[in-house]
Amino acid sequence: MCGIHGLYRFDGQRVEPPMLSAMGNRTIHRGPDDEGQYIDGPCGIAMRRLSIIDLAGGHQPISNADDSLWVVCNGEIYNFRELRAELQGMGYRFKTGSDSEVVLHAYAAFGDEFVHRLNGMFDFALWDKRRQRLLIGRDRIGVKPLYVLQDSQRLAFATEAKALLALPGVSAELDQRQLSSYLHLGYVAAPGSMFKGIRKLPPATLLAIENGQVREWRYWRLPEGINRSLSEAEWRDRVRAQIEESVRMQMVSDVPIGAFLSGGVDSSAVVGLMARHSEHPIRTYAIGFEGGEAETLYNELPYARQVSQLFGTEHHEIVVKPDVVGLLPKLLWHMDEPIADTAFITTFLVSEFARQDVKVILSGVGGDELFGGYRRYLGGHYAQRFQQLPGPLRGLISSVARRLPSDRHSGLLNTLRLAKGFIATAEMSADERYRSYLQVLGQATVISLLRDPVAGAPDPLALAFASAGHQDELNRMFAVDAETQLPDDLLLLTDKMSMAVSLECRVPLLDHDLVELAAAMPASIKVKGGRLKHVMKDCLSDLLPADILDRKKRGFGTPMGAWLKRELAPVLRELLSRKVVEQRGLFRHDVIAGLMADHESNRSDGTDGLLSLMNLEIWSRIYLDRREPGDVAAELKSYIR
Repeated sequence: MCGIHGLYRFDGQRVEPPMLSAMGNRTIHRGPDDEGQYIDGPCGIAMRRLSIIDLAGGHQPISNADDSLWVVCNGEIYNFRELRAELQGMGYRFKTGSDSEVVLHAYAAFGDEFVHRLNGMFDFALWDKRRQRLLIGRDRIGVKPLYVLQDSQRLAFATEAKALLALPGVSAELDQRQLSSYLHLGYVAAPGSMFKGIRKLPPATLLAIENGQVREWRYWRLPEGINRSLSEAEWRDRVRAQIEESVRMQMVSDVPIGAFLSGGVDSSAVVGLMARHSEHPIRTYAIGFEGGEAETLYNELPYARQVSQLFGTEHHEIVVKPDVVGLLPKLLWHMDEPIADTAFITTFLVSEFARQDVKVILSGVGGDELFGGYRRYLGGHYAQRFQQLPGPLRGLISSVARRLPSDRHSGLLNTLRLAKGFIATAEMSADERYRSYLQVLGQATVISLLRDPVAGAPDPLALAFASAGHQDELNRMFAVDAETQLPDDLLLLTDKMSMAVSLECRVPLLDHDLVELAAAMPASIKVKGGRLKHVMKDCLSDLLPADILDRKKRGFGTPMGAWLKRELAPVLRELLSRKVVEQRGLFRHDVIAGLMADHESNRSDGTDGLLSLMNLEIWSRIYLDRREPGDVAAELKSYIR
């Protein structure tokens, strides 16, 4: 695990070592244990290393026996031992015990097709000295991020965008084409980024430079065919076997390893299966919040404690009332881009806590996408029942629902919020219904909010739906999730927030073999009779108790909506004041004022929309105004009197 970066010059001039060093200095947090670089004329590749495998001998860049191939690799190759044995049998000689070295020899043996043999989370850069060819790539699911900057003189890449900003002639500028999709979804989807001139390499993508020509291609896609030949029992057995194998494989490490534990199905399954494959108690880490009703709704410590006792883990808990005002600037600097998902705060806090003991952590991220765990996956189920009601009754219910109060941080009001959402979308098409569940701000609101809407701005959801070939509604949603929210929201924040404290976070439920298995599963097996994650829960019934398997779903976030009405209200008002908004020149303040009023009065839950606007302003002060995160944090604290 580390951060990689590099540079290729189209003019043929030699890359200067200080350029690579400057890039690496921006990402020391990703690799505090070691650094290295290799330069061959117009190409330079480099890394910052967090030592996980082969602590003494895994220095990068790594070369082959005759130094004709060089590689830097970020992440982990989980099947490296099996690949190593195969390659040694073919005559390849290894210098180290590092998992990254298999990338070199696999490329030599199989060419660009070698990526199909890798099981892992990774991005890499490989220099073929004989061919004077640079090859960079990213893992299938997009667990590890990779940013690219290309102009007429050079192509540069880095695990984090901030490393590219260290290059001469590069400055942080807002890409206004991305504003509408950011406000709509709460994140910037690949290949875009919030920085003008900097893009993300999409998941499962390779990029090669040879003879001055750049070629980019997708090497893997989510399978489209649905397998209807298996019985439910056969699906249950296959899912259980693959989850267990994925967890076992991802436990490989030469340093202490632990697991995040919320007490939900996914993290509990990972912990339970880790316990089966470990000779020692698993170290588990859980987080809770201090405060009133809103904080209590997000406190999952009792469930985590129950699972810990069940599997005899070495359990660690932290109960926090976080200094959100002080944290946000720091975390948004680490994120590189603004985000409206409050899970980035929780993920950082629990990562910081776990890093006191371990360097590697396993997470349950991904299970909800693969096996149908989100409430939005029930939209079709409830819509079908709603449409069976007489027309006049549907009209009356819809009229009443529009007037319901909404607040996700109160038990009753959150139930009303969910009911309101289901009813409002009951007569939409499946694609429109999905969009309404995912959106942070509606498209009409975004248009009215932007002072200067950009024609032809990207619509990532429309593009993802256009390429989704599944016929049933649930698997189409899964395909869109896999192209958008999963890599560009959940996995991006997981990577950035864990690596902010030099912690490697692995996601065994997103092993690509398990992803392919889930993609082929009929919707009727995933969600059955209104029961989310039906087959996954069934296959874990001998491992987890019923009260864990069927407990109410709660996201891994924070009670941000309540904080915006209480502790953070002065900060919100200052950051989105008429003066600040008009000086920034991006939005219409009257629309923002309406959003704030609706949220404060519970007419609608505006948590995500207001957070997207607030975080964008904080991000702008750091990156566009070139201010230090600590300076911005001090300013925000001054707003609270």
